[in-house]
Amino acid sequence: MSASGSTAAGKVLEVLSAFDREHPSQTLSEIAQRTGLALSTTHRVVAELARWGALERAEDGAWHVGLRLWEIASGCPRTQILRDVALPFMQDLYEATHENIQLAVREGTELVFVERIAGHRSVELLTMVGSRFPVGSTGMGRVLLAHAPRAIQEEVLDSPLKAWTPHTVTDPKALRGQLDRIRREQVFVSDRQLSETTAAVTAPVRIGRTGPVSAALGIVIAARGASRAQGLREPLLRAARGISDELGRRTRTTA
Repeated sequence: MSASGSTAAGKVLEVLSAFDREHPSQTLSEIAQRTGLALSTTHRVVAELARWGALERAEDGAWHVGLRLWEIASGCPRTQILRDVALPFMQDLYEATHENIQLAVREGTELVFVERIAGHRSVELLTMVGSRFPVGSTGMGRVLLAHAPRAIQEEVLDSPLKAWTPHTVTDPKALRGQLDRIRREQVFVSDRQLSETTAAVTAPVRIGRTGPVSAALGIVIAARGASRAQGLREPLLRAARGISDELGRRTRTTA
């Protein structure tokens, strides 16, 4: 990471961007190193962010993201309504399957997980709320990619695709055919594409029954139980359609 922002706001964004899933807690020196900012500048920016509540200091002296940022992010209009609408359906789907239930949206060529329900007996996941992955890496991402604008699809297909496991589809021609099938069949079963231990059954969430795709809903199960995937299609589709219908109703109400 480099200190590309020359303005005060740019330096603030550089410091905040230094924190991610791999670096949730950092010393002042580590923040300076990751941002490329001078240590004195880093100290000043961190102190300002701490006074506002964007950063907090732990007992060991390391800094981490503060609660104030979470409060602001939780009000994001794009995800707030979606999560409010989806959560009851996700809870019902969890009760019916007792598997990991996930909700994700697309941002550019990335997938962002915005909600998740998991039980203590559910298979362990690489993903968590707030984590990002290339949109072509996961089953949920491929559902969103199948319904993305053509320019986004071509950008992903023209770029090297990472092989997360030996089973990951990385050939652009094969992936293009997969996206065609997703649009035809609606439900997509992704077997060990992101992890050797998991499979996913995923469906699109629309704004209304025939509106644009706004999210993807998925059930993640252990790969050894992938034979169950076909039996999960109908409950998944019911939940996805329920969320879609309610999103459509909310949209009409507020229009």
